[in-house]
Amino acid sequence: MYNKLYFLFAAMLLTLAACKSQYMVKGSSNVDELEGQMLTLKVYVDGEMQSIDSTRVVHGRFNFGGSMDSTMLANVFMGNLSLMPIVLEEGEVKLNIGETQQTATGTPLNDTLSGFIQRKTQLDAQMAELPHLESQMIMNGTDYEEIMRELGKQSQQLIEENDHLITRFIRDNYNNVLGPGIFMILTSSLPHPVLTPQIEEILTHATPYFLGHPYVRKYIEEAKQIKE
Repeated sequence: MYNKLYFLFAAMLLTLAACKSQYMVKGSSNVDELEGQMLTLKVYVDGEMQSIDSTRVVHGRFNFGGSMDSTMLANVFMGNLSLMPIVLEEGEVKLNIGETQQTATGTPLNDTLSGFIQRKTQLDAQMAELPHLESQMIMNGTDYEEIMRELGKQSQQLIEENDHLITRFIRDNYNNVLGPGIFMILTSSLPHPVLTPQIEEILTHATPYFLGHPYVRKYIEEAKQIKE
C-alpha cells in the first residue's frame, strides 16, 4: 500500500512538472553604469509589477532562468528604472543592453518584439533630430515661418507613423502576450486611464483574449468610470 501511494505521489509531481516550461535569458551589456548592478525581471500580476527573478551584471554578463506556467511579457528593471521589455517563452533568449539599442532575440515572440522596438527607436530618433534641423535651417538663413511649416509637417508625419506602428502592432498581436503588453506600455505614460481615439481604435477590433487580459480589462473599466 505504501509503495502504491509513493509511486502515485511521484507520478503526480512529474505531471505537474511537465506542465511547466523553462525560460533562459543570456544577457550582455557594454554600458558601464550597469556593471555590478542588480537587474530584476518583473511581470504584471494582480494589478502590479512583481519581481520573479534577479541577477547581477558581472563583466558585462548576466543570466535569468526559471520555470513558468505560460508565456509572459516581462520587463527588465534596474532599481525602479525599466530598461526594456522581454518575452519569457520556452527557449534561449539572447538579451543585449547597449548605449543606444536594446535587443532580445532567439525566440519567435522576442524576434517580433525586437523588430517593433527597432522601428520605434528609429522614429523616436527622427523626432529627436528635429530641433537640430531647426538650428541648421536658422543658420542657413531659412525664413522662420517656412522652418515652422516644414518641421511641423515632418513632426506630424512622424507622430502619425508612430501611432500607426503601435496600433498595427497591437492589432497584429491581439492573441498573444505582446498585444496587451505593448498596450500597457502605451497607456502607462498617461496621467489616468482615458479612451483616446487611438485606444478606442485598438479596442474596437480587439479579440476576447485581448479584452480579457487583467490589465486591459481594468484599464477599460477605470476609463469608463472617469468618463462618466
